[in-house]
Order: sequence, then structure tokens, then C-alpha cells
Amino acid sequence: MQPADPDVPNLRSPDRQLIELRIEHADLDNLIDRAVEVSPIDELALRRLKKRRLMLRDQIARLAAELDPPEPA
Repeated sequence: MQPADPDVPNLRSPDRQLIELRIEHADLDNLIDRAVEVSPIDELALRRLKKRRLMLRDQIARLAAELDPPEPA
């Protein structure tokens, strides 16, 4: 096994994961916005998308807190 090259970013680093989660969250935002404009609205699919978006938001908040913990008072 070769050592990791310091010039190549780790594709599974927490920073990279945070970026991917934010992109997925933004994609879901767009998808939800388009789904609301379509008639008739599939309420079940819309609820599932919103639930997934909420879970992503929570994951983003947790990961961001791990990467940049609040300073002690």
C-alpha cells in the first residue's frame, strides 16, 4: 500500500463530505421547488423529499460542528 500523497485531497475527508452534503441539499431544494410547481402534486413524494432534506441539514450541522467546534466561554 502506497502512502497518501499530501498534494491530493482526501476524497472522503470531512471537508469533502460537508461539500457533498451541501450540494445534495441544494439539489433537493431545487427538486422540491420544481415539484411544488407541478400539478397535481404528489404529496407523498414531496414529504419524502422534505424529510430527506431535513436529514441532510442535520448531518451538515453535525459535521460542521465537528469541523469547527464552538469556542469555550
